[in-house]
Amino acid sequence: MSRIPAAFADGPAFVPYLAVGDPDYESSLRYVEALEAGGADVVELGLPFSEPIAEGPTIQSAVVRSLEGGMTPERFFEFVEELDVSVPLVCMTYYNLIYQYGDEQGPVPFVRRAAEVGLDGFVVPDLPAEEADPLREACDAHDLDLVFIVAPTTRGERLERIMSLVSGYVYVQARLGVTGARADVSDQTAESLARLREWDVPKAVGFGISTGEQAAEVVAAGADGVIVGSALVDIVAEGHEAGDPAPVVAERLREKARELAEGTARGVERRPSDAGAQHS
Repeated sequence: MSRIPAAFADGPAFVPYLAVGDPDYESSLRYVEALEAGGADVVELGLPFSEPIAEGPTIQSAVVRSLEGGMTPERFFEFVEELDVSVPLVCMTYYNLIYQYGDEQGPVPFVRRAAEVGLDGFVVPDLPAEEADPLREACDAHDLDLVFIVAPTTRGERLERIMSLVSGYVYVQARLGVTGARADVSDQTAESLARLREWDVPKAVGFGISTGEQAAEVVAAGADGVIVGSALVDIVAEGHEAGDPAPVVAERLREKARELAEGTARGVERRPSDAGAQHS
């Protein structure tokens, strides 16, 4: 049974992302556990793919480091089993890895294995909603959530289709383009949240958020959650390049996670009295 809905039940959730295996397996275990220690409510775990089309340079570099370190789907599942965390875990990966896993083509073997190791759901950036029925059915069979990304330009029938399939939370893309930390919060965020208000599923905003203040702004605009990736991957990359010990980098990640989690919580106080965020 997915634990994701409970993570959003008591207020906005902080959802950090790291690429699993970056820069190596053992360090990556420490880093994910540091995110929980810093206040993560859900963690997105990136299973690296050689063609990460939705990612900017920061996460692409993390993917390269992870793949060079030997990360594979099976090693990823071992990593999840070994993690000492209690928060829900979401696998973010690309559909080719899901489809080709195991002895039979299709998503069932991958989803079955994901459920066995304790994952709670998936984000699959390259999977069109129109082709998502097999994965949705496999997730339903194993009580896992399927998160979709909604871009600022997603409207009409396509939006209706996505929202009919999504569960757990919807990943609201704060701006057009690829992932990467930014210095400001996109003015498209409030409009995107308003467009999704009629659907009773948590809305978590990502793409470009890098500070606690930005997290607070996003929640004040009506978000039910804040997703942060590149700002955390940057910490991993800088530590790796400097040759810093894993415990030192882990502490930096914990402190950054605390800043972002506190900002996420603080944003509720700034909402207008008629803010339309919904928690489920």
